[in-house]
Amino acid sequence: MSNTIMDTNFHFAGQKAVYKGKVREVYTLENDILVMVATDRLSAFDVVMPKGIPYKGQILNQIATKMMQATEDIVPNWLLTTPDANVAVGKACEPFKIEMVIRGYMSGHAAREYKLGKRILCGEAMPEGMKENDKFSTPIITPATKAEKGDHDEDISKADILKKGIVSKKDYEVLEKYTHALFQRGTELAAKRGLILVDTKYEFGKTKDGEIVLIDEIHTPDSSRYFYTDGYEERQAKGEAQKQLSKEFVRQWLISNDFQGLEGQTVPEMNDEYINSVSERYIELYESIMGEAFVKADVSNIQERIGQNISNYLNTIS
Repeated sequence: MSNTIMDTNFHFAGQKAVYKGKVREVYTLENDILVMVATDRLSAFDVVMPKGIPYKGQILNQIATKMMQATEDIVPNWLLTTPDANVAVGKACEPFKIEMVIRGYMSGHAAREYKLGKRILCGEAMPEGMKENDKFSTPIITPATKAEKGDHDEDISKADILKKGIVSKKDYEVLEKYTHALFQRGTELAAKRGLILVDTKYEFGKTKDGEIVLIDEIHTPDSSRYFYTDGYEERQAKGEAQKQLSKEFVRQWLISNDFQGLEGQTVPEMNDEYINSVSERYIELYESIMGEAFVKADVSNIQERIGQNISNYLNTIS
């Protein structure tokens, strides 16, 4: 669709490298500056869908940057500024090669594994007798290896991370501490909106000075799952599906159309009506999570707008 941004090809002064992830494109500049552009690409089951979702990049970028500002007192992060609705600028870091997934409830991937009879996930025990969407007595951290574009993330235990030397014991303990602190803050912020933060993932990096900082997105509907607090207990008691705010509705639509990213499967056709319905859901997610009206950015020429706003900012620091 013409009002989405699927790809960028900017050339900024002092540009050294470009990395294109599943949904974000990262420009590395001189002086350890990173420019991260949130595209409208949609990824599910580690597969990038062929069509973009209007305003998705803006929504995710604005939630992520506002949530970083709301947690910077407990965990340092990479963010410096946001010169455009789709853009975050921050400090260059060396990313850790794992995602810190934390789960307060037995949902999503954990529930699917549980239904297969598994009671250990990434070295963490899931007690017998649990129902889907039940709360764990204590949140569990279930790390995943970070996948390159087109590959699948894979579960990994803390023991294997340390054994393979992916992260040092000293650094992993910091990641654990930060993950629990961020999840606690995220839980508190969600509660103010009448929501339950079910599970989420955090990514971290290390600056040139050796500081461990939070990077990438945080508490967005792509990286997190939310339930509505109102009615949660009643739905659990009746064995009903929870009303939730997350990208899970996209995953469920794909599953219903015989797609889970497995070999030989074909991505189902997403017509304009469905694409627009997904965009509307993302706007609903934004407004529910942030507690404010979503203001659409000008999308008459997204590429030009983003490029100009980034260049204007870079001119102020050159």
